[in-house]
Amino acid sequence: MMTPEYHIPALLSETINGLNINPEGIYVDVTFGGGGHSRAIMENLGSKGRLYSLDQDMDAWANRLDDSRFTFVHSNFSFLKNFLRYYGVEAVDGILADLGVSFHHFDESERGFSFRQDSRLDMRMNRSSKVDAATVVNTYDEEQLAAVLYLYGELKQSRRMASAIVKARSSEEIATTGRLVEVVLPFIRKSQEKKELAQVFQALRIEVNHEIDVLKRLLTQSLEVLKPGGRLVIITYHSLEDRLVKNFMRSGNVEGKVEKDFYGKVNTPWKLINNKVITADAAEVERNPRSRSAKLRIAEKIEF
Repeated sequence: MMTPEYHIPALLSETINGLNINPEGIYVDVTFGGGGHSRAIMENLGSKGRLYSLDQDMDAWANRLDDSRFTFVHSNFSFLKNFLRYYGVEAVDGILADLGVSFHHFDESERGFSFRQDSRLDMRMNRSSKVDAATVVNTYDEEQLAAVLYLYGELKQSRRMASAIVKARSSEEIATTGRLVEVVLPFIRKSQEKKELAQVFQALRIEVNHEIDVLKRLLTQSLEVLKPGGRLVIITYHSLEDRLVKNFMRSGNVEGKVEKDFYGKVNTPWKLINNKVITADAAEVERNPRSRSAKLRIAEKIEF
């Protein structure tokens, strides 16, 4: 059974509306987590409908749905196409991705996702992965660390932070979240302490889990497995992801390169369902503060 605190799905009604669910269709929730979005999809499916939900974290297995129309797949969503083929599915009617980190990951201190609790540096979504945050912090050279902090955390003090990390680890391994906070704190503005610490941890999490590369693979595969008229519905939580999704939905490629025909019309396999990004209203943010940064984009595949 799903524990109430595992995750509260953001923009739930907007997401389900965006999928435009065909009761007899086939849908994929590539970020199962606590199962909130998947349960809502199931409520809209008929007897012949099917839902495949993916999650690379086996903790999510405990939240699986007891329904013959539902299949849980323990996998990273970068392998979406392969797993659909394994189950004999050639094309689907909708794909949902909620790219936010579950409450479960932030609140389980031993997972090392949060700077608010002192624990071992980990941050792996898939616990069988060999590379964790401690590996990144203690083995990457100064240039690599600076690049991770700048590209994925958008931190202006990335080089100074990287230099401090390398110096600190030379005498003793940086093994815990608390020690990492101590090392980078001198380069963080007091007025922006929580925000910038979150950016440091975000950068490491993205690197550990290859989140940008994985998202690119998902986007590319979505075009291959969606039926014409099928919907791609994605919720992002930081500007790097949102920019990538926005550009992909406008151009049809992960580079965001817009191509036009002879008449100046953009060649794209997508029809944007919402030109303006959808965000949580004040009532939802009050109920679920973590939805404040959620951004929902929806596109429909067209004949191309």
